[in-house]
Amino acid sequence: MAPYPHLFKPQKLRHKTLRNRVVFGAHTTNMAQDGLPGAAHAAYYLERALGGAAMIVVEPMPVHAAAVLTRGNFLHSSDAVIPHFRKLVEPCQAAGAVMIQQLYHVGAHGDQDNSWHAAWSPSGGPSYHDSDGSHAMSEAEIEETIEGFVQAAIRCQRAGFDGVEVWAAYHCLLDQFWTPFSNSRDDKWGGSLENRTRFSREILSRIRRACGEDFIIGLAVNDEPGVEVALSRESMAEIVALHDSEELMDYVTIGSGSYFDFARLIPSFQEGQMLGVDLSQSLKQVVRNALVTAESHIRTPENANTLLGAGQADMVSIVRGQIADPHLVAKASEDRAADIRGCLSCNQQCWGRRGRDYWISCLINPSVGREADWGGDRFSRAVQRKSVLVVGGGPAGLEAARVAAERGHRVTLAEASPELGGQFRLAGLQPRRAQITDLIQWYARQLDQLGVEVCFNRYMDAEDVQRHGADEVVLATGSLPQETGFQKALPHLAELPGLPRGRVWSAEDVLSNRARLGDHVVVLDEGGNWRGCGTAWHLTEQGYRVTLVTPDGLVGKELQRSSTDLALRRALASDGVRFITDAAIGSWGPKGAEVLSLLTGATEWLAATDLVMATVNVSDMSLRDELHALGVTSTLIGDANAPRLAAQAIYEGRAWALTL
Repeated sequence: MAPYPHLFKPQKLRHKTLRNRVVFGAHTTNMAQDGLPGAAHAAYYLERALGGAAMIVVEPMPVHAAAVLTRGNFLHSSDAVIPHFRKLVEPCQAAGAVMIQQLYHVGAHGDQDNSWHAAWSPSGGPSYHDSDGSHAMSEAEIEETIEGFVQAAIRCQRAGFDGVEVWAAYHCLLDQFWTPFSNSRDDKWGGSLENRTRFSREILSRIRRACGEDFIIGLAVNDEPGVEVALSRESMAEIVALHDSEELMDYVTIGSGSYFDFARLIPSFQEGQMLGVDLSQSLKQVVRNALVTAESHIRTPENANTLLGAGQADMVSIVRGQIADPHLVAKASEDRAADIRGCLSCNQQCWGRRGRDYWISCLINPSVGREADWGGDRFSRAVQRKSVLVVGGGPAGLEAARVAAERGHRVTLAEASPELGGQFRLAGLQPRRAQITDLIQWYARQLDQLGVEVCFNRYMDAEDVQRHGADEVVLATGSLPQETGFQKALPHLAELPGLPRGRVWSAEDVLSNRARLGDHVVVLDEGGNWRGCGTAWHLTEQGYRVTLVTPDGLVGKELQRSSTDLALRRALASDGVRFITDAAIGSWGPKGAEVLSLLTGATEWLAATDLVMATVNVSDMSLRDELHALGVTSTLIGDANAPRLAAQAIYEGRAWALTL
């Protein structure tokens, strides 16, 4: 029997037949330059088409000046995009993908710092994107916006797209018209269900008239059961059924979350899997014409095949899974699911970079966004085969060894400990983060298949490296805690007063079980990220009483980028963790930790048994210096080069191997 039989059934969609049931759904890559898609965009989408995606929904096109949301948005209301999109669309179609363009307008939630246009909404509601407001649309502005959608669809058709997907999800403009909370109008655009849906029904029907029968029209909606003012599943089913009864769309896609609950919009590892399935199952029971696509945290081919087999959807949209591994579909079709590089649901380089208005990438796949420069997620064979020695089996070393071997080199990886993963493995011991452990196991399988010689418990000094005699040596020896108690907030103190008293630990000590802790632990989190926050969470789940101290104004400051901070604070608060913000540790003594307010200078003593310092590590460059003295050339990558996050480590491992 073929693997995943439900996943690989062809699907008729209006005038097209999809080769399987997997969609690469719409998401903002933020790669546009001057509002136009370029080589980076084209290569990014082509890689997923080559990888087997049946349908690709290209990121949203704003339909009006009021709809602009990001720096990387496409030009609105301009024919200049047409030839550039054609260069993106045609290669993907040649590779077998049906190509759709999403059209959007965020209404009240527009970013007016980017658009320099007042946000428009049905009734002048507030933005949940920032602190701005909007103004209530006039009849003329409503008509102008409908025409904006129609003209955008015409441009898409002229650019060669097979259809468009009209965005009505996440409490965007269409959803704002549907939702009584945001639509208090008393004219023909508000009040009754017919009136509240008039705006969306006009958009869809006019697009059909303008673009004809051989043109796919989709509708994107969302499920938001935890927000009282959002539409209920019953209300959403009624709205979708009305649109379906008039045959206004060919498919409907269901996501999760919204501007009301941003974390569920791109759910992290803190959320459950397959969040869009409950609503997709409800909609399957009410639609008679449109296909139903389930989206949101459908991570694996197994997930997708199961829900399709259960009749909960007709198609599945796997977005971050195909960002992390653009060949996910092809590998699944070849019964190679074990070779799929699984998404971590970390949001650090996809949503995290987009949230900073950069183009997106991926923590575990640095080719993302660099496909045009790096040749996609495929590797060319090296002209000359070399012997390569990788010292260190953390994320940088693992990626360097894998890619070097993929390119045909003879690779030896020497790891000083009995396990692969380095500090990244320790991060996988934090709550809900077992996907990191899965990734390390994936690396182990790949290295074995590629014939990499992996040597455990192999500490290598300079003489060992010299004797090995490799053509190329890369050092991925990581970084170490400072062990001085130095804090960036108190730069005049080179060492924490009271440090010799002992019972001061690093995050690595805690996660590796080297720390022997009492009942009350103070965690100083200097980075505002998972190293400190995740360690505190780990301690609470182990039953310790924890006080979390941070120099920042809120716990998890850096995690705001990935929309994981609020869920983390809720988890910590529910476990009884006390937060002390805008503070540092002034000293450590018999009374415990002296906490210094960075706002007032006041101090308080916390009676604690132990202090955990999650501060910046220092690179271990000793081996490089020793090799240099022997005349042996080597390259530093990852934390050995500078202490950072795993994304930079994996990037440097791949970038180095591509130079060989």
